[in-house]
Amino acid sequence: MIRNRKSGAAKPWKAAGLSALAGLALAATALTFLQGPTRAAEEAVKIPPPAVDAKPVAGLQKAVFAGGCFWGVQGVFQHVKGVTKAVSGYTGGAADTAEYERVGSGNTGHAESVEITYDPSKVSYGKLLQVYFSVAHNPTQLNYQGPDYGTQYRSTVFAANAEQKTIAEDYIAQLDTAKAFSRKIVTTLETGKTFYPAEDYHQDFLERNPTYPYIVYNDLPKIENLKTMFPDLYSDKPVLVAASPKS
Repeated sequence: MIRNRKSGAAKPWKAAGLSALAGLALAATALTFLQGPTRAAEEAVKIPPPAVDAKPVAGLQKAVFAGGCFWGVQGVFQHVKGVTKAVSGYTGGAADTAEYERVGSGNTGHAESVEITYDPSKVSYGKLLQVYFSVAHNPTQLNYQGPDYGTQYRSTVFAANAEQKTIAEDYIAQLDTAKAFSRKIVTTLETGKTFYPAEDYHQDFLERNPTYPYIVYNDLPKIENLKTMFPDLYSDKPVLVAASPKS
C-alpha cells in the first residue's frame, strides 16, 4: 500500500519487529520517496510564547498534538525537559480504525498524533504549544507536512479540556495577528477525541533509526532546531516509550 512518501533505508522494520504487511507498506512508500521529487524539510520559525498560559496545577498532565508524521513530532517532544512520556498514535477516529494501514487511507478521521505526558511545574502547556508551532511542524500547511499528504497528516491540537482549547485558540490568534508566519495558520482544534497508541514498531522510531533517510532529512533537523531555539528546554537524553512505565 503506497500511502505517503516516507523514505526508507535498509529494512529497519525487521529490526523493529514490524509485521510483514507493515514492512511492505513502508518499503513501497520508501520507493516512491526515493524515485520522486520531495519537499524540503520544514524550517523552524522563531515565535513569541503565548500571552496566556495554563494555570499551575499539581500532578502530571497530558496534551495531544498532530503535525504530520508522528515519528518527528514524538522525537521532538522526547527531548523537551518536563516531558515524562511521548507516545505516537492516532486521534480523531474510531477505535477499530486506529491502525497504521487503515489510517493511511486518509478515510478514518484519524490523524497521526502524539500524546505528551508532562509535569506542569517544569514545562507549561503554553510552552509545549510554542515548541509545537515553531519546531515540531509547520502550522500553515493544510493536510500535509513535508513529503506526506492527506488528512491523516493534518495540523491539529486535540484539546483535553476547555482551558487547553482556549489557550490554543488565543495563541493561534496571537500568532496570526503578529504575522509570525508568512501565511495564515491552518491548525484545527478538536475536542472530545480519544487517543489510541500506535503499534510498537512506531514508538521511539527516530531514536531507534537515526540513519533512516526519512528521519535524517525531515526529522533530525527538528531536534537540532529545538536545541538551538530552546536551549533551556532541551534535554540531550530523550524519554523513551520503551523505558517508560505502562500507564
